[in-house]
Amino acid sequence: MVVFPNAKINLGLTILNKRDDGYHNLETVFYPVLIKDVLEIIAADTFEFTTSGISIDAINEENICIQAYQLLKKDFPKLPAVKMHLHKTIPMGAGLGGGSADGAFTLKLLNQKFELGLSTAQLIKYSLQLGSDCPFFILNKPSFASGRGEILEEINIDLSNYKIILINPGILIRTGWAFTQLTPPLLSKKRKEIIQQPIDSWKAELLNDFETPVFKKYPEIKSIKEELYNQGAIYASMSGSGSSVFGIFNKEEITNFPLPENYFIKELFC
Repeated sequence: MVVFPNAKINLGLTILNKRDDGYHNLETVFYPVLIKDVLEIIAADTFEFTTSGISIDAINEENICIQAYQLLKKDFPKLPAVKMHLHKTIPMGAGLGGGSADGAFTLKLLNQKFELGLSTAQLIKYSLQLGSDCPFFILNKPSFASGRGEILEEINIDLSNYKIILINPGILIRTGWAFTQLTPPLLSKKRKEIIQQPIDSWKAELLNDFETPVFKKYPEIKSIKEELYNQGAIYASMSGSGSSVFGIFNKEEITNFPLPENYFIKELFC
């Protein structure tokens, strides 16, 4: 059985405060985009995990897909051994949630394939043990997120008249470092309110708190956002803690980005 874990972008991202448990409260809007990994799971005599595509910077035992399997195996001892193969195409350390998607899709696929009977709410609880972004990928629909990212409210965002240009410069941003650079802001509006406004108002109000420290350390990433606006983007932002930057354009807009060959660039239609 094969599934295709997809990436996400953040439409605005505000870190409110650090919690007693070490995590952070935040507000963001998660929006799924069609950049996909490939995950295959088949029953096997012994457990096996293999990868292809982008090289994964972790030993196998630390991979989130394996963690997801072990999490369910603990509560479902009869869960059989499996062979898992993950083909990576979503850039890592890029603010696109590729690892979180892989973990969440592993839970969903195991639940479906072996008829574990887990509800969406139960899958979300399991996924939160893997990472703060993982619950979104259980729903995988545009959502306003709060808490750690696990409190999700589906929202209606119509971007059908637009296209998204996503650019990743291949710079790995460590999320832990990025969080240490933040000073919680004073909010006048919730991200959920701003996202319902006309898209041409987002530039001034729908901000990503991580941009200030990331742009300071990596001016190259700031330059990508500036170029997106130069090319006619209605709204542009860094996704998550970086390093990917995206711009939302009218579908008919013609763009031409003189980018280095090592950059990852994708045109996506909503």
